[in-house]
Amino acid sequence: MDETLQADLRRAAEALDAADALVIGAGAGMGVDSGLPDFRGAEGFWKAYPPYAQLGLNFYELANPRWFRHDPLLAWGFYGHRLNLYRAARPHAGFAILRRWGEAMAHGARVVTSNVDGQFQRAGFDPDHIVEVHGAIDWMQCTGDCGIRTFPADPYEVVVDEATMRAATPLPRCPACGALARPNILMFGDFDWNGDRTDAQERRFALWATSFPRDPAVRLVVVECGAGMAVPSVRNACESLARRFDGTLIRINLREPEVPRGQIGLPSGALAALAAIDALRGQGADRS
Repeated sequence: MDETLQADLRRAAEALDAADALVIGAGAGMGVDSGLPDFRGAEGFWKAYPPYAQLGLNFYELANPRWFRHDPLLAWGFYGHRLNLYRAARPHAGFAILRRWGEAMAHGARVVTSNVDGQFQRAGFDPDHIVEVHGAIDWMQCTGDCGIRTFPADPYEVVVDEATMRAATPLPRCPACGALARPNILMFGDFDWNGDRTDAQERRFALWATSFPRDPAVRLVVVECGAGMAVPSVRNACESLARRFDGTLIRINLREPEVPRGQIGLPSGALAALAAIDALRGQGADRS
């Protein structure tokens, strides 16, 4: 193993050994070890979904609410396939490592993720301790603006023809008014997204953060996994939190591990880095 990487892994382990609170940031790279695609680049997306290559539609063009108005079968083909994929996926062992770390800390752990896949909930994290900044595929909203708040996707099944990536009828419908339902996910160019759930999550997170005692200050570690710069919401939030609380940022990112001066960047996949850090925990000096 590269000596610089080994030294950074030891620094990360020592910071976690000394920590009182943990923030976990996660982007698409966190799900790769669970077999989930990260949709990086049009070519990679089209390789995973050849029918969209034939249509000339990339991820950013498909993740747009206009399809629910103009072609609901195409819209639910895209999101229905993702719903089924995420429901079938099993969180990799790195989730359990992070959960164990957080449960051992005095102030526990909170999650800030741009992923919509529900993997942290499936890994046993408290749903009230998770902020899903782009929403979640396990929740839906009405396209008819009937006034109903978000509602669970659990009762709905979406059948998708994988040869055409179009959904079969019946499509999910609002339980209140019968209008077409859509995922409660923030899409590109989305002015209709209902952000009530995320707003409530962010308020709970803020209450947790402001409850930290100031004397002595809480020792915070931010572990960021697979959050890239293409949509940098989680990446920016993690840097801001580490700066605000004078904490340690551990950025795990195979392609974009760069960090502010004094922080720790690990050019690795999420599971490999988390397992390596975990193996080094408790080997440093005793905590004062």
